[in-house]
Amino acid sequence: MIKFVDLFAGIGGIRKGLELAIEQNGILSQCVFSSEIDPRSQATYSLNYGEQPEGDIRQIDTLPPHDILLAGFPCQAFSYAGKQKGFADTRGTLFFEIERLLTSIKKKPELLLLENVRGFTTHDRGRTYETVISKIESLGYKTKTLLLNSSNFSVPQNRVRMYIACTLNYSPVVSIQSDLGAADSHKFKKANSQINLFDFFDTTIKSFPKVYVGDILEPNVDKRYVCSKEFQGQLSEALHGQSFDALHGVRLIDYRGGNSLHSWDLGIKGRCSPEEKRLMNAIIANRRKKHFGTQQDGKELTIDQIETFWDESNLSNLLDSLVLKGYLRLIKGKYNPTCGNMSFEVFKFLDPKSISITVVTSDAHRLGVVHNGVPRRITPRECARLQGFPDDFKLHPENLWAYRQLGNSVAVTVSTEIFNYLIVNNNETFKRVVNKTILQIDVPGFTRYAPENL
Repeated sequence: MIKFVDLFAGIGGIRKGLELAIEQNGILSQCVFSSEIDPRSQATYSLNYGEQPEGDIRQIDTLPPHDILLAGFPCQAFSYAGKQKGFADTRGTLFFEIERLLTSIKKKPELLLLENVRGFTTHDRGRTYETVISKIESLGYKTKTLLLNSSNFSVPQNRVRMYIACTLNYSPVVSIQSDLGAADSHKFKKANSQINLFDFFDTTIKSFPKVYVGDILEPNVDKRYVCSKEFQGQLSEALHGQSFDALHGVRLIDYRGGNSLHSWDLGIKGRCSPEEKRLMNAIIANRRKKHFGTQQDGKELTIDQIETFWDESNLSNLLDSLVLKGYLRLIKGKYNPTCGNMSFEVFKFLDPKSISITVVTSDAHRLGVVHNGVPRRITPRECARLQGFPDDFKLHPENLWAYRQLGNSVAVTVSTEIFNYLIVNNNETFKRVVNKTILQIDVPGFTRYAPENL
């Protein structure tokens, strides 16, 4: 019987991955302790596992005996999407609670699996990561760090996360290798339209079927997920007669160009003439150029600077009109776009023939898709599928919290495969805590443990 502890449990994404792997390999398991500070996540956890996690980890004195410790410790302090304060952020110090609890117990678990965002490895020029690895190794563990993209594990989401496998007194054997995958949904789609013949001859590669957004869509959804008539009308006007299918892969964002629609394209603050739209797009395209300054997020431009890329005589009138409508701000003689991204019902329409962008807590409820010709938001169940949760996993009854919890979760399929590799490679963890009867199966090189007499 493998006993495990689940810290910073969230809604149990890492746990679900472990349990699926253990079940697939014929091993019995028991969660002997779990901890999660958020009451709503505790509720979802309880719905699925029949147990209420303990609260604040800082109030926990010690842990019961166990073989495996799971910990997806808070990531906001190290995330590219945040301010990257790291250990200067209170949330960043919570790693040391893991160290404290490991130090407090007489018999340390054989295996740890820690999860965090990709930015953890590079935060503070790598010093944060080095500190954590040093602390883990001082407790007697050897480590292997993996950067893995869930899109490589039959999950249609571009989600790169760091996983640290730690085994007591010996080096972990995980034949899986770090792979950042495709950088975005467009590159994923392009890469998977080409057949790599070498893969057919490389028997060391475990092939995971590619899953696309279109594969996880529910056939029929409640009308509350369908975009409003007003928003559909704005989209239609921006598409100039094209069908809604033209929205596949389109982002709705005011401060980027490329495959995007903007508030002025949709007329959210007032309809714009074709010239006004062209001028706004020109400003967006040029305001990041280095000769206007080095600010990362774009520059405020004077009318003289705008004239360097716009040579039509009616510039002043167009700028006045755009300021009046609220698409531009004029401050001390400089023009800057007024971003209105939060006014979009959907900020990204996923391409059914590709993968999703990274699902995050703040925006999971505003991911959209055009399905059967209708623009709509993805449902919580579809969001769960983007994270690899099986359909029998129960979601929070309030949609808002379901989306938020899923955006903060771990892709289940990835953690399942990490543990599958650990088991298949006959790591000492599983040999020590499982009955020594080993059942050989037909696939050469693979073994699994028989559950008899556990």
